[in-house]
Amino acid sequence: MEFSSRARQRHLKLAGDRREPYPHSLQFYQEPPTESISLAEFESFAVDRLRLLKVVENLGVSYVKSGDAYKTKLEAELRKLKFPYRALAEDDYDARRKDHISHFILRLAYCQSEELRRWFLQQEMDLFRYRFHELTDSLRQKFLDHVNLSFEAISEDLKNELSNELYMSTPGLSMSKVKEQMFYKVGLSDAVDLFRARRVFIKDGFAFVPLKDIDAIVLNNYRKSLSKALALTARSLPSIQSDERLQPLLNHLSHSYVGPDYSVQKNTGKISLEHIDALSVKSFPLCMRQLHKALRENHHLRHGGRMQYGLFLKGIGLTLEQALEFWKKEFIKGKVDADKFDKGYAYSIRHNYGKEGKRTDYTPYSCMKIIMSNPPSQGDYHGCPFRHSDPELLKQKLQSYKVPPSGVTQILELVKGMHYQLACQKYFELTHDVDDIGFSLNHPNQYFAESQRILSGGREVKKEPNHLGNSQQKNNSQESVNSNSAPTSSNTTTDAELEGLEAYFTED
Repeated sequence: MEFSSRARQRHLKLAGDRREPYPHSLQFYQEPPTESISLAEFESFAVDRLRLLKVVENLGVSYVKSGDAYKTKLEAELRKLKFPYRALAEDDYDARRKDHISHFILRLAYCQSEELRRWFLQQEMDLFRYRFHELTDSLRQKFLDHVNLSFEAISEDLKNELSNELYMSTPGLSMSKVKEQMFYKVGLSDAVDLFRARRVFIKDGFAFVPLKDIDAIVLNNYRKSLSKALALTARSLPSIQSDERLQPLLNHLSHSYVGPDYSVQKNTGKISLEHIDALSVKSFPLCMRQLHKALRENHHLRHGGRMQYGLFLKGIGLTLEQALEFWKKEFIKGKVDADKFDKGYAYSIRHNYGKEGKRTDYTPYSCMKIIMSNPPSQGDYHGCPFRHSDPELLKQKLQSYKVPPSGVTQILELVKGMHYQLACQKYFELTHDVDDIGFSLNHPNQYFAESQRILSGGREVKKEPNHLGNSQQKNNSQESVNSNSAPTSSNTTTDAELEGLEAYFTED
């Protein structure tokens, strides 16, 4: 075969030094990268892999992991982000390099606490499982040899000879399935669990394991390898933390938000203060609804709550003047007089809008920042209710908001599995009467914007709004202690105004 000069050079690179570091599209990530990369590439690779793992988490809860929909959506994301997605052609060096480097970057970022390690391990396991299943038989064998798992596929002749024994010893496989299934000859030490459960045929000191069970053995080896690596990486953190370039990036990644920038206020001035009570019921995520309710009842929020809620309100469109008026009106109903507010609280509000201090225009908090930083203590109302609330109290809160019993159960199951953002996503679906919102929920302001689009007809709903919305609107008067602060959402005039307001959020 003849090549042009450029094509010949590319072919030589692929056949030589470029392919040598990454002989396979799948790996156990046992050797860290040794090349030098720019900080820009460092961050770009890490953010893309974080996006990928967020999709893996979301799909794993929303779809059956072995189903076609799961595989199709995950492959599409791998293609889009340019990661290896199956047995690729020989020229996938760049994808393999990105996969290798990005894994180690996130390993550094996510080894810093037990919770972060657990999340990272689970998503990497699910990603590995999908990619291992997508390998062809020959590539699967090459991969097993590459990671020193000496599992040899038995020949067709040997399988036919042992077919009766394999059928009798392998639960769940019919004789026809035995003949179709590939079997591997595995050392007993690697198949102990199958041996104990009497789920495998043993001969001459070897277990004859079907492909469906070899997956579990390979995944168990990967889990052990990655768990140990994360623990070792955590021990080496002090040396990395001394690097002033890397540590801020790693801290940012472990709390990272990879969605739209809500510091740019497209809707500044389009919200009136009279609408906030009604909007808190219809379009606020649970964390912000909780803060709004606490503010109305106590006429005060501590610093953590003021920061979280104040930046959220800024993100949905409150101007600086509106914010000062909103907080002042509420605080002076409590123990803070006007003079004390002007001296003690107004400065921090102006600071959030970039009008004081370093003139930094602060960004509303993302879900990851709320979940992972500054947990609430006694008397605080900030944080994520799905992450920081007692399950029984969370259940009572959801019931009081008329979430149906089946929905409450689903949310609590997600919380139990530590899928806090997915629990919030399920809350969104239940309170907006949609089957599938079609996006990953990563930010309270994203929740608000998508809610407004649905309520203004921008997204098709499952059916006519049920009693949930009406009950919530009626309950708004209970959430607002002082009836003079703003009209409730059951007020027909306010509802009419809200219809006009919702239209604003369908604009670009």
